[in-house]
Amino acid sequence: MNPLLYDFPEEFETERLIIRMPRPGDGKVVYDSIKASITELKPWMPFAQKEQSETDVEINIRESYINFLKRDDLRLLVFLKETGEFIASSGLHRINWSIPKFEIGYWIDTRHSGKGYMTEAVQGITDFAVNELKARRIEIRCESTNIKSRAIPERLGFVLEGILRNEGLSAETNELRDTCVYAKII
Repeated sequence: MNPLLYDFPEEFETERLIIRMPRPGDGKVVYDSIKASITELKPWMPFAQKEQSETDVEINIRESYINFLKRDDLRLLVFLKETGEFIASSGLHRINWSIPKFEIGYWIDTRHSGKGYMTEAVQGITDFAVNELKARRIEIRCESTNIKSRAIPERLGFVLEGILRNEGLSAETNELRDTCVYAKII
């Protein structure tokens, strides 16, 4: 079936979070979050390597919105249910609809890290992928030295299938890096 014909919710909730597709106008809160977290994002995230304006981030949000509607990439924004405050960006990437298979990526606003929000969001996104998108395989890939990022799939019962040695370049220093591949098979 053509992925454009797949109907599924654009928003869902966990105990403390609202997780939804990006919408035009979300650029400001995402920009503010990136700005507040740039020191922590720089070692791991390619987008954090260059200065971005609020307009740049809004353009990226609108592209993400279009990609969500086209079912090419399902970026998801994470908000606190209690206050409506934006706290993280995640999503289902590198989609193969014929399996279906997805890769979860994520980053959190530094001001909200260490409270279990990202673990809760990834569990919610995993449940969404399984229940709404009929996922058969979900992957989480992260740099082997990113201990905080590795803790999330380990906490949620993903299996470390392997470490790909010299698989890529680090975002900040362009040095060779090893990538951990975690997966959950359904």
